[in-house]
Amino acid sequence: MTFAAKFLSATAALALTAGAAFAADPAVIYDLGGKFDKSFNESSFGGAKRWADETGGTFGEFEISSDAQREQAIRAFAEKGHNPIVMAGFSWATPLETVAKDYPNTKFAIIDMVVDAPNVRSIVFNEHEGSYLVGMMAAMASESGTVGFIGGMDIPLIRKFACGYAQGVKAVKADATVISNMTGTTPSAWNDPVKGSELTLAQISQGADVVYAAAGGTGVGVLQTASDQDILSIGVDANQNYMHPGKVLTSMMKRVDNAVYDAFKAGDAMETGFNVMGVSNGGVGYALDEHNASLVSAEMQAAVDDAAAKISSGELKVHDYMSDETCPALTF
Repeated sequence: MTFAAKFLSATAALALTAGAAFAADPAVIYDLGGKFDKSFNESSFGGAKRWADETGGTFGEFEISSDAQREQAIRAFAEKGHNPIVMAGFSWATPLETVAKDYPNTKFAIIDMVVDAPNVRSIVFNEHEGSYLVGMMAAMASESGTVGFIGGMDIPLIRKFACGYAQGVKAVKADATVISNMTGTTPSAWNDPVKGSELTLAQISQGADVVYAAAGGTGVGVLQTASDQDILSIGVDANQNYMHPGKVLTSMMKRVDNAVYDAFKAGDAMETGFNVMGVSNGGVGYALDEHNASLVSAEMQAAVDDAAAKISSGELKVHDYMSDETCPALTF
């Protein structure tokens, strides 16, 4: 099938998805990697589903398969009258800037990027804060004194994760070694579990016994290989502890689900503008459940909770790579 045929087929599927819902229903458009990536996109779906389960409402949704579909996907939902329309991922910024002005009565929300328009809510997260907390946990759990970080696409946002993580590690063990690798420089880096596995094996060969993945679908390969090699991993975005019980130390919870749920709940009355979700308002944190309870000691939990309280009060400042693109705790 030619690219044009595939694109038309995907567009037709989008029209059917959008048309199946009533006008004014909310909608969510997922980023590359797919709705069930067990990470960022799936967390977005979780927020939408929670809203639907609680209200009995319906919502539009679409999974893009290429960047070329972005603008047309937004326009299709806006034309159908969906409101608000939520986009998961920073790559939606450019097409949203173009489309938003053409539909001034439609509310849009974008996660992980800022779009300056009167009808757009820009939702960003303090990922560095949550990454600091799981970095502390990694350092306390590590026996070798060497831990790893595997990011997806090498962009400032993912360096923000890595930098906060390294700062948390070194707050516990100043002489710890933090190995950092990015999967790639193109969007395919979000969905390459084979490369994630290869990078994990390379870090293990360098002594890492805890590896944190902030790589979307690529992280599935990281967590699987860490489990197979009998070391600990740290999940991201959604609670991934269940994927390998007893082998995932924790997950850095980035509550994308709450961002989508809140937007859907507000409906066309959703407030627009700049919205920040961090430790202080439950936007980021760490996951503790029956799948990792045996790995997290009371001492570990107390230390991390104390740090979270200090971050919330402003007593503890975690370095934000996005603010000046430096990282005192890690060299890229």
